[in-house]
Amino acid sequence: MIDNIEEKYSVGALLYTPALSIKIAEDVIAEKFSKPYSLALCLEDTISDDSVEVAEKQLTDTLKKIMEERKEKEFYLPKIFIRVRSCEQLNQLCGELKPCVDVISGFIFPKYSVDNADAYNEAVRRINESSEKTLYMMPILESRDLINYSTRHKVLEEVKTKIDSVKEYVLNIRVGGNDFSNEFAARRHYDETIYDILPIGQLLGDILTVFSREYVVSGPVWEFFSSDNEEWKRGLMNELKLDRLNGFIGKTVIHPKQIGVVNEALKVSQKDYEDAKEILNWNERGLLVGKSYNGERMNEVKTHGNWAIKTVMLSKIYGIS
Repeated sequence: MIDNIEEKYSVGALLYTPALSIKIAEDVIAEKFSKPYSLALCLEDTISDDSVEVAEKQLTDTLKKIMEERKEKEFYLPKIFIRVRSCEQLNQLCGELKPCVDVISGFIFPKYSVDNADAYNEAVRRINESSEKTLYMMPILESRDLINYSTRHKVLEEVKTKIDSVKEYVLNIRVGGNDFSNEFAARRHYDETIYDILPIGQLLGDILTVFSREYVVSGPVWEFFSSDNEEWKRGLMNELKLDRLNGFIGKTVIHPKQIGVVNEALKVSQKDYEDAKEILNWNERGLLVGKSYNGERMNEVKTHGNWAIKTVMLSKIYGIS
């Protein structure tokens, strides 16, 4: 069970790579990526239907190699998640992956919806009943039934009820920005953000409204990782700023160069850190409001308490800028 909020915030930059990758184990062992980060080995959208069996075999080989090397030497071990194609595949893989459980943090469920939630939830319960360690789930909200505005709010509440029933195993809620973009035939450039696409921005707002008070919700993928004058990086930084402001914590990334940018965005400013500490350690008798650390704004214990908890937690994991 999740009894430490730090675990939820520490997923951070989640690097996606196809499970077919034959070099990802070597890259992890050689610590080629910025730290901290998490890793998703994907068996779904990145794998063609006729390559699934090969990808499953490579997945097992990758996990075994990391596990065996971990016995021989110390290196940074990210949280490793497996993104499955279906609940049937999850059930099939569980037995095969049991010898590698020490290096697995959990599973990612694409297009998690009212229709498949019960099957996924039951599988997660069953997996954890026979596991010596907790294996978490991260559902992705990206199914088409969220698009229809007339039923969206009902569907979101139904999905939340399903997720609440296995809350102890839910590490993050994730969102599929590209799936939503596809529905509207939209695609942002590096000088635009997901929030500029109004229908998607509204949908993301609805998801945050339903989930972010109780769960850590991670931001949608950013597609750009290269450009002549690093416009991609400035674009990512701009979207991360809006992610953080609106309540997303962490982000799906598709290139190692993006990890450091996400980690930098998750750092806490010195001003925010000092204010958060002051709010959490308030000792003014009778008064619950006062000037901020540098005298620029108001600190109020009752209305800034949740922000302060999150701020201090992020500072512990990602540092202070």
